[in-house]
Amino acid sequence: MSTQTPVTLAVANQKGGVAKTTSVASIGAALAELGHRVLLVDLDPQACLTFSLGIDPEDLELSVHHVLTKGVDPAETIIETEDGVDVLPATIELARAEADLLTRTGREHVIKGALEQLADDLGDEAYDWVLLDCPPSLGVLTVAALTAADGVLIPLQCETLSHRGVGQLLDTVHDVRRFTNRGLEVWGVLPTLYDGRTNHARTVLETISDTYDLEVVEPPIPKTIKFAEAPAAGRSILSTSRSSKGAQAYREVAENLVKRAARPKTKAAKKLSARRR
Repeated sequence: MSTQTPVTLAVANQKGGVAKTTSVASIGAALAELGHRVLLVDLDPQACLTFSLGIDPEDLELSVHHVLTKGVDPAETIIETEDGVDVLPATIELARAEADLLTRTGREHVIKGALEQLADDLGDEAYDWVLLDCPPSLGVLTVAALTAADGVLIPLQCETLSHRGVGQLLDTVHDVRRFTNRGLEVWGVLPTLYDGRTNHARTVLETISDTYDLEVVEPPIPKTIKFAEAPAAGRSILSTSRSSKGAQAYREVAENLVKRAARPKTKAAKKLSARRR
């Protein structure tokens, strides 16, 4: 399946432990099941996404670090996985990238530039979707990911303390819109680690939606041990536990994201994009 231009979605939350990497791997696999060509980009120096897809970061000679700081061709670095998605992997070296990029002119555009180069190289074989797994911080790499993205999805654990950082992330999104990516849209919050037996979880969701005026991407992702088992197998939950509630929830989320991608841009984003040109 091919679209005219890839949809680039940053999955971001500076708070760890919100199932961000699990969401990237699972949504990617679900999109691949729907027939889309999918690239996952691991931007976290901990390389959890890379590891969870069955790749040992310590065995890699080339990684996203070399693409962003050394100018290595991204096509040379991409690895195919058994889940039907490709990955641009990370290693611990990426921890140095923040410092390497800090003094570089145009550092906010390094990921955007790499993805544009990749799309040009691949031509008709270009990806339909690119999912960016952002590090748990609001540093250079996250800003560069937001600069490259069409939209941002915010995974959020349904607990009161977990949404304290949402305002900071939205402030960063606002700054990115002003300075480096006027067309960036917030696609919404993805509720994760959801325990439907508690009123508290639903209340937290409603609070977030009202406080920040954000859409909630449905359905909520249930809390299940199946998610912990998947990375150990080097696959996503869609492979290790195909019929589980968690796998099915991510399939529905992927279908809803495809619909969201087809939606016209908001007036504000259109105006900003027009002004940018």
